Amino acid sequence: MKFLRDLLDKQKPLFQKGGKLENFYYAFEAGETFLFTPNHTNAIKGAQVKDAVDLKRMMITVVVAMIPCLLFGIYNTGHQHFLATGQTAGLWEDFGPKALLGLQLVLPIVIVAYAAGGMVEAAFAVIRKHPINEGFLVTGMLIPLVVPATLPLWQVALATVFAVVIAKEVFGGTGMNILNVAMTARAFLYFAYPAQISGDQVWTYLGGKEAVDGFSGATALAVAYNAGVEGETVSSALASHNTEMGAGLFEFANLFIGWIPGSIGETSTLMALVGAIILVATGVASWKIIVSGFAGAYLMGLVMNAFAVNEYMAMGPEYHLVMGGLAFGVVFMATDPVSASQTEIGKWIYGLLIGVLTVIIRVTNPAYPEGIMLAVLFMNVFAPLIDYYVVKANKKRRLQRATV
Repeated sequence: MKFLRDLLDKQKPLFQKGGKLENFYYAFEAGETFLFTPNHTNAIKGAQVKDAVDLKRMMITVVVAMIPCLLFGIYNTGHQHFLATGQTAGLWEDFGPKALLGLQLVLPIVIVAYAAGGMVEAAFAVIRKHPINEGFLVTGMLIPLVVPATLPLWQVALATVFAVVIAKEVFGGTGMNILNVAMTARAFLYFAYPAQISGDQVWTYLGGKEAVDGFSGATALAVAYNAGVEGETVSSALASHNTEMGAGLFEFANLFIGWIPGSIGETSTLMALVGAIILVATGVASWKIIVSGFAGAYLMGLVMNAFAVNEYMAMGPEYHLVMGGLAFGVVFMATDPVSASQTEIGKWIYGLLIGVLTVIIRVTNPAYPEGIMLAVLFMNVFAPLIDYYVVKANKKRRLQRATV
């Protein structure tokens, strides 16, 4: 490491004021501080608050919380390919080849997302002459986890650049965005390239160019909707789907654990809950948003049961909690400390409405089977309004108690 430190010290004068590359100082500074602890201290005198948690440590904590979803998604990607091609169907048989195939498909997506977003961050840092923020450490991991493993890499790069520029940088950068950046990237892909991010073929042609005969790669949400149209109970449709290729593919246990087709990191509710425990235990995410998000989805599922006119509406509310990307979205997207509600009461309202809207969008509008995406973005926009009225109500109550 001393060699690397000496090399950076030798090149640093070129980037400092008066050097030939002074306009690129903050790009150099980002790489230096990523590798080494900054060698400067705060010169401000007076009382200051000291805390072991800074932005970089907070972002790294979120990345660590996503690792269970990432590792599970890598293996599940390979497993689903084996199922689709009629190869070994056992969960843990051929572990090595499955994991290697999943890594081969997922790792390039992660690298491209970080590279594309990192270049945009560096460009804006140079233009605005400010240090590169660590916020993209999280976004660069979130974007790969909310897309299918078959998504073309150029679309990953395009969506990442679009989301970082439009959802964050135009608002001022890290800490100023009103929309969740990763969800914005997914929304861009969904409306710009729907064939590559949704549909049966996405989940079956993992690394292959030929169609997989006799296998439907429909997601659990699509199967549930079709059951409602055909009059079959959702539970029986899910349990019997693709039994010739994978017995009980969409049974409740599989839905909870995540052994199903879907986006890389969204299939496993179990892994999302592991991440939730890490985030809540470290104080990074609000447990109020997580609990109210799941509660809102469950309660809205009960309401749909009460007014059911088809089998999809009559589906047990517990299925909404383990299908699609609800768990991942509630844990990692809804809890974004920048775009979420900031007041304590507002967090309950914000999370509850995300869960409610997710189920409403799923059940009443089959064009958007994954309601969590639109629900999070919609509530991102209304989060400031929620906080405004919560603060206003608090001020009104305090004024009523005040005595002159």
